[in-house]
Amino acid sequence: MGVCTSRPAPGVALVTVDFPPVNALPVKGWYALADAVRTAGRDPEVRCVVLTAEGRGFNAGVDIKELQRDPGHTSLIGANSGCAEAFAAVYECEVPVVAAVAGHCLGGGIGLVGNADAIVAAEDAVFGLPELDRGALGAATHLARLVPQHLMRALYYTSRTATAAELHAHGSVWQVVPRAGLLAAALGLAGEIAAKDGSLLRLAKAALNGIDPVDVRRSYRFEQGFTFEANLSGVADRVRDSFGKEGSR
Repeated sequence: MGVCTSRPAPGVALVTVDFPPVNALPVKGWYALADAVRTAGRDPEVRCVVLTAEGRGFNAGVDIKELQRDPGHTSLIGANSGCAEAFAAVYECEVPVVAAVAGHCLGGGIGLVGNADAIVAAEDAVFGLPELDRGALGAATHLARLVPQHLMRALYYTSRTATAAELHAHGSVWQVVPRAGLLAAALGLAGEIAAKDGSLLRLAKAALNGIDPVDVRRSYRFEQGFTFEANLSGVADRVRDSFGKEGSR
């Protein structure tokens, strides 16, 4: 359980997340993920990073139970900072990052894949931000990188999800494959990228980030300010405590 890194092919680092049962990450998990991605990107032998997960789904966001066990705001602050670091690590990774997504990709998962360079998804993958159902805000910055503006808003307000096929139609998912072939497809794309000159790839990544129209780190941190406001006002606790209970709307 945790975050591990392997080398499945020349020039490719595979970062795998495993926090059963649904990959809802605790504070330490977000920082471990950030460290793993940054370490892989700094390795001169690595020319592409693949980010994937074991288990039922890619990512279910933060560990809400960890927040509920904390009578203060220490865990909330830790989760917000940890998410920001993990999202930034993917975006700022010195080499391209390919996200291999199966099952649910929710909340913090959107922050990760929205900052990745390419996404390969299993046919059963679903993407969404159920933040309003969980007493939180954030990652609209990253959902807006996956779908058009008005769709992003409708998905955000309703907490609905979009399928891998729908994101593929919008051009944000590179390839949709059967779940059994997900890792092979992601590694295939990573291998094609890793065949390029490593120094030139690093320059290309820096150049593409430099022409991005949105500062994703600053934009996400702006969103997180409203998460703190929701918590200080008591709204977040009220919604979070009813999460998962029948008739909780």
